[in-house]
This record gives sequence, C-alpha cells and structure tokens, in this order.
Amino acid sequence: MIPQKRELAPGLYLVATPIGTARDITLRALDLLASADLLAAEDTRSLRRLMEIHGVSLEGRELLAYHDHNGARARPRILAALEAGKSVVYASEAGTPMVADPGYDLARAVVEAGYPLISAPGPSAVITALTLSGLPTDRFFFAGFLPATAAKRKTALREIAGVPGTLVFYESPKRVAAMLADAAEVLGGARQAVLCRELTKKFEEVLRAPLSELADLAAARSFKGEIVVLVDRGDSENLKEFDLDRALLTALESHSVRDATDLVTGASGLKRRQVYQRALALAKSAP
Repeated sequence: MIPQKRELAPGLYLVATPIGTARDITLRALDLLASADLLAAEDTRSLRRLMEIHGVSLEGRELLAYHDHNGARARPRILAALEAGKSVVYASEAGTPMVADPGYDLARAVVEAGYPLISAPGPSAVITALTLSGLPTDRFFFAGFLPATAAKRKTALREIAGVPGTLVFYESPKRVAAMLADAAEVLGGARQAVLCRELTKKFEEVLRAPLSELADLAAARSFKGEIVVLVDRGDSENLKEFDLDRALLTALESHSVRDATDLVTGASGLKRRQVYQRALALAKSAP
C-alpha cells in the first residue's frame, strides 16, 4: 500500500520501527514518515533503508540524527522546528521510542516546552518477548540493561528480586552468560526464565528453562544478535519472621552478616535493610 502524504498538525510524533522484519511497520507510521516536515532518527541509515523498502521518499526534507552523543546539540534544532509550527517525526533505531532509547530527553524537553507529543505505537522487543515467553504478563518490570560489572549487576538484581511480576532485561550477547549466572545466584536457580534472541528475524530463537539451566546453557555456547531475558516472579513474595530467622541462621553458619544478608535478600525478595537489621540482631544474640 502506498503511504498517504497528508497535512500534519505541529508536534513531535514518536514512531515505532520494526525490531527485525521490515513489514512489521504500521500503515500509520508510513504515513507519518511520508508527511512530516522534519525527520529525526537514532540511526539515519536504518531509517533511510526502511523508507526505501516501503517506497517513502524524503523529497528534499531534512533527516536529522538524534542519539546519545549529539542530543544536546540536536534538541534545539528540533524545538526550533516545533516553534515554527512544523511537524517532526522521531524514530528509534528499532522498536518503540523511549524504551531503552535516547529519545527520552527529547520527549521531556518537548513536553516542558508545551508542544504536542504524539505516539504512533508499534513493535517493541519487550512486549514481543513477553508474549512469547509463556511467563505471566499481568505484571512485569522492565529493567533495561543491567550494569556491566558483576558486583553492580548483582546489586541491581537484589534490588528487584522481590518485584511481584515477570522481570524483563535487555542484554548483550557477550555478557548474557555472566548475567544469567548472576541472576541464578541472586534470584534463585529454580526460577523459570526465558532467553529470546533475534526476535522477528530469520534466526529467531526462544529458550525456556530454570535460571540455573539457562545459565549453564549460555556458558556452553555463544550467542549473536539482540537478546531479551525474562525471569518469572519468585515463589515467595514475603517470608514470615520465623522463616526469615531460619534462613538467616542457616546462612550465618558459613557467611558474614553482610554476605548472609545478601543471600537471604535475593532469595526472599524482602527489603535488604529489614534483612540486615534482623541478621545483626541474630548475630549478636548467638552464643
């Protein structure tokens, strides 16, 4: 279908782009790409290619790069276009703008300046992975990319261990084995997990297993492409005080107060401060 070029009201239009298969673009997104006065993209080459595939011509319009490294310089140009009453499209490299995407500062600046912000929804790796995972979708928490170092990654995992919903992460293929190993240690190896790779692309792959098994599998092979990792909610969202004491006493037999706190916090989902204070009390009262 030929994109329909039409007059657009002034404002910033957030356009979701395919995460793999080019035909996942929406008809509305194509119309917006054909009609906007100014186009901005996280990756101009990717957007040019997408427009070529679908027969959308620039026709002399400017295509402006907007990414993490030039946002401070590019934002004033986009705001100036909005001030002049123009329509502007912003497209992320793949997926929905604002989701693990540099467009957040742009959208916030547009809202603060009082200009219209309009979303043209479409593909999202988070939602696609959730629908394929087989894990609960009634509640989920998107954690984005975890820190690259093991210590900071484990700390981040402990902070969300007790979230009563499916956990969703983006991860690099080079770090996914280490990330899964840390997740198994902190969240518990028995928690069900899913690794989704190259979603909607030719070599799409979905692996489902308990965290410990998935970590072992990842350690034994290499991965390529974009990866989404999902982890089921924990079985015990809250521990009774007796159960907490028992878990801490067991951990304190072979660990320091701090390490025992970390272990029980990760396994229970309770707040670290609560667990630490109880661990201190138990350690002081021990014979």
